[in-house]
Amino acid sequence: MASKARAIVTNVLPRRMADDIWSARYDKVLPITFNEFELSAVLPAVFYMFRFGQRRGRGKFLETFAPEGGPARERRRMTTIKRVAENLAANPDLKGFDGIVEKAILGDLLLGFSLENSRHDLGQDKQLQRVAPAHYMASWVDLPESSANLRFVPEMIVAMLADQFGEHVEPTNNGKQTRFPVAGTHKENLLLNAFSHGVERTGPAANLAADEFDELSEDIGVDQLLMIRLAQSLGAAPDKVRGKDSAQISNQRPISEKAARDFSEDIRRFVRDYAAVIPRHAFVDMLEACIATGMTAILTSTVEILLEWAETGEITKRQQQKPAGIFVDCSQGVDGRSRNLAERSLDDLMRRIERVPAILMMLRILDYAARDNKKIKNKKLSTRPYATEWLNLLGALLHERHEEASFIHRQMDDYGEKLAEELSEEYPDAAEALGNDQSEGNPIRRLALALTPLLGAKMRRHTIEMVDSTLNIERPNGLAHKRKTTSGGQVAGRGRRQREVRSLVFTDSVLDYLVHLHLLRSGKKSGVRPISLRTFLDTIRTRYGFYVDTAPPGMTISNDLLRSNRMVLERRLRDLGLLVGVNDAEAMKRLRPRFKLQTDS
Repeated sequence: MASKARAIVTNVLPRRMADDIWSARYDKVLPITFNEFELSAVLPAVFYMFRFGQRRGRGKFLETFAPEGGPARERRRMTTIKRVAENLAANPDLKGFDGIVEKAILGDLLLGFSLENSRHDLGQDKQLQRVAPAHYMASWVDLPESSANLRFVPEMIVAMLADQFGEHVEPTNNGKQTRFPVAGTHKENLLLNAFSHGVERTGPAANLAADEFDELSEDIGVDQLLMIRLAQSLGAAPDKVRGKDSAQISNQRPISEKAARDFSEDIRRFVRDYAAVIPRHAFVDMLEACIATGMTAILTSTVEILLEWAETGEITKRQQQKPAGIFVDCSQGVDGRSRNLAERSLDDLMRRIERVPAILMMLRILDYAARDNKKIKNKKLSTRPYATEWLNLLGALLHERHEEASFIHRQMDDYGEKLAEELSEEYPDAAEALGNDQSEGNPIRRLALALTPLLGAKMRRHTIEMVDSTLNIERPNGLAHKRKTTSGGQVAGRGRRQREVRSLVFTDSVLDYLVHLHLLRSGKKSGVRPISLRTFLDTIRTRYGFYVDTAPPGMTISNDLLRSNRMVLERRLRDLGLLVGVNDAEAMKRLRPRFKLQTDS
């Protein structure tokens, strides 16, 4: 359906316009692709970009571990844990894995610490898909094979942390004060320093093989050693992206400027104070929980901003930007009442998110029209790092507050009429929507509402997959659970309809992360400060939109249930050693860290 519809649209509209609007993304709002990605594979790509200041291209993983000969697809399928283990067992620097049993143990260690199968499958004979962030040297492993499969999430994270101006993220000038310099040394960058134990750069920054591990430097865990040996067998880091894709890292940031800045601050503070304190496995889990939490706030804030922009034509001012409010089931599904409310709350958010593709289509249409308009183009408005001014201009065009709005509206009305004629036979619903100026008088909205369904059902599925990936759903350090339930009436010949419902939860890793982060002193000061449970709950509600003992906007929840949900959270915090209190008085319930900083007494 989508390919046929695109052919019709391309025949009617200008080719460049058709190419621009036939997409599920709009970088100036959210610079990621609406599709599934794996959060656990994001950090190695981030390491690479911080180290080399460019996007990662093809490396030597398949060349080293895949069987020789045959089609590339078959070679990928046969690149398994078993093959990698057999290869590494022959490495003289990794002794003791010569026998069949020992190789099987090595394979289990690789699967547990270093590599991951496609679709999270178990077993040593499945196709490998991802590399885990066990050590900085994971950046040498080109899994997934194409960095574009990570949907440009690593690029967005690097842009937010580097916090530069300009079109692209560039190598940081010597002497500039920043916690996340690009293309500097490992020790200068907080994130690289936390993961590069024993690694020193021994040559020019651009040398792909300049990072060497000092075998006599310090003790490291088996997970880090396996990753180092795996990387050493490749010989060098991957080259930069080649071909039609640019190797430059876009400096485009999400339009939710406040959430983006909060995200950067959260990672900076957490890594700065805890990287050397929390055991490696727990730290990686909590850091991924940090990324999921921050990206969820960015996503929901962006949704709220877009919905308001569609109504007013203006981007919400940074100080007034807020994430969507979501009720959290602290029982993780054990309490049916809390679970049902959390599912209802997230269902409401998903319905709001389903309105986003049509708004993005409006923006892409307006973006093309504005860039094609000489008077507007001559203003040369900056769109990076934040496109607020540009989007406000597009909003003025949409709501006819700009001097060029009338011309653009007439132009899009003409395109709509021509499209309606061409679509009438194959796509009568779209043609009717384009011709119905009674229900929607704005020709740009009308065009967007008609074109969005023509992108196909995959677009809706990819949007849902993007949300699930952001939430790190169904993972031990994720933010949400998902289950299937029946709803509605019978479907002919197939019984009752099934649908997936989601609920926001706090796994133990997420609780650990949130408590340890917000116990830290604010600003540049290190160390922890005592905070009350009340302050903690207020903070995560305003910063991330997580509602525990109050009802999110638009929901009615009984006080008894809210109190019960909070009591469950208190019990879990006590069990984790994160909450102390000598009695039931609110003022006496205070949070404390499990992992003590060196500056703490």
